[in-house]
Amino acid sequence: MGGVNRTTTGGSVRAAGANLLALRSHNTALVLGLLRRAGQDGISRLELAERTGLTPQAVSKITARLRADGLATEAGRLVSTGGKPRTVLRLVPGAGHAVGVHLDRDELRAVLVDLAGAVVAERSAPLDLGAGAEAVLAGVVREVSALLAERPLETVLGVGVALPGPLDHVRGVLHRVTGFPEWDGFPLRDVLALQLGVPVVVDKDTNAAALGLAVGGEGGSFAYLHFGAGLGGGLVIGGAVHRGARTGAGEFGHQVVQLDGPLCSCGNRGCVEALCLEAVGRGDVEEAARVLGVGTGNLVALLDIDFILLGGRVVAGEPERFVRGVAGVLEERARRTGEEAVPVRLAAGGVRGVAEGAAQLLLAPLFGRGDA
Repeated sequence: MGGVNRTTTGGSVRAAGANLLALRSHNTALVLGLLRRAGQDGISRLELAERTGLTPQAVSKITARLRADGLATEAGRLVSTGGKPRTVLRLVPGAGHAVGVHLDRDELRAVLVDLAGAVVAERSAPLDLGAGAEAVLAGVVREVSALLAERPLETVLGVGVALPGPLDHVRGVLHRVTGFPEWDGFPLRDVLALQLGVPVVVDKDTNAAALGLAVGGEGGSFAYLHFGAGLGGGLVIGGAVHRGARTGAGEFGHQVVQLDGPLCSCGNRGCVEALCLEAVGRGDVEEAARVLGVGTGNLVALLDIDFILLGGRVVAGEPERFVRGVAGVLEERARRTGEEAVPVRLAAGGVRGVAEGAAQLLLAPLFGRGDA
């Protein structure tokens, strides 16, 4: 299959974005993170030194390299209150990009994101995750190639791919993806990186979305619940994505709440996912929201998290009814226990939230997020 490779050296593919990936040192990440948070207003070298704890000399060296690489630029001077006016620096968002790909069970969505996290291009296409590796990867290569057609590869950090689990996030190898056991053992990261010629990172769809939300400003401990072709959860505990020792955390949809319930794609009966999908299939959104609320109540009781974020195509179709239904179950539980109800609201990003989070799998480490 053809990929996006446009530059080779000595017969081997040159790793695109190598200059950006080489910047992943702790001190540089601290500076880049502050530059990104400062936005268009920028930030002075003195303030960078004060907020990072680095010496002014160290900050000067880092920012000089960032400017030389085109990642930072001068953005004017601060009004002087005595002494020499301070030069303000800001991030250059267009100096780097990452692609985020969401492989849902029936749809592929891909976004191109700049260093500031803004989506600058987007594509989507039908997908059959059970059609086999060759067909699925051909679709990924086609959509990613289209997104990168007009972009210099040296600005591309790589591609983040998010899809249903379980999978091994560290090695980029799929396990028995729920409903698609034929993917078991497939080295998605390495195969796709070879075809695309850029670095690839693989994670569960809900983990990627949770990371994107945390990077976007959602603090504390929360659960992101994604209801699309399936139902899953991503957990952020203490500000960091929680994947578990075997990267299997967050299989929210496969908690059994009805022992004699309908058969689920995971092989069990009465899972929250199966019950929710059955309710939606017969047009009973209130029942789907109630069951989702019951599962959410179990999660809140187990982890004592701060709030719940809802997302995914099904939720996007009836956002108010799902938020109201889930919140109603949690409020009823809170009345019984005498506790304060955990807030429920829609997640930012809409239907492309998972794809945006997948792009953050590449971007977040550049800015000091070690949980990406």
